[in-house]
Amino acid sequence: MRLRADFLRHEVVDWTRLPWQPSPLPGVERRMLDRIGGEAARATSVVRYAPGAHFAPHEHPLGEEFLVLEGCFEDQHGRYPVGSYVRNPPGSRHTPHSAIGCTIFVKLRQFAPEDGGQCAIDTTRGDWLPGLAAGLEVQPLHRFGDEQVALVRWAPGTRFAAHRHAGGEEILVLEGVFSDEFGDYPAGTWLRSPPASEHCPFSRDGCLIWVKTGHLGRADG
Repeated sequence: MRLRADFLRHEVVDWTRLPWQPSPLPGVERRMLDRIGGEAARATSVVRYAPGAHFAPHEHPLGEEFLVLEGCFEDQHGRYPVGSYVRNPPGSRHTPHSAIGCTIFVKLRQFAPEDGGQCAIDTTRGDWLPGLAAGLEVQPLHRFGDEQVALVRWAPGTRFAAHRHAGGEEILVLEGVFSDEFGDYPAGTWLRSPPASEHCPFSRDGCLIWVKTGHLGRADG
């Protein structure tokens, strides 16, 4: 399968309007955002676990990262409630499940080969740092080489100067409405902007976004 697999294209998707598609295991469904491959795919998805659902033990040969959007995700290593950001590096193995059900935003097989960092961050308790413009706060989550991952909180009326993303940018809008000169993107929107893209972002009423930059220069599109 090849879904939104051209990483030189700008993509905007309201994931809340996509159909839920079954996974190989009962009680686990997904909404696919981009994908290259079959069940073992380079993929970005929103995945929903019904209460009591579980996934078979499996390895992530090329890594996994996810953000818990609803409920509580679990595996043999711990419990990850809403707001948890987790990175499982290449070669890691786990047996995921959810007693109460959960929804996660997950990216598979997208780690740089040398990136062996593992983390589990409760972003609801993380420290917020001043951003590069008035009205911005940033909670850094991960950095490796050119890749950076963070939560960014925009106060109402915040504007950021026009800028270029040499290695591309990916955004998931979690709260409020994020905007730029090309449109308005409410909560539930996933955006992917290609390497060398430019924009001038702002938020009229404020928003919270998950953002990753610098990683698309190595994307296998």
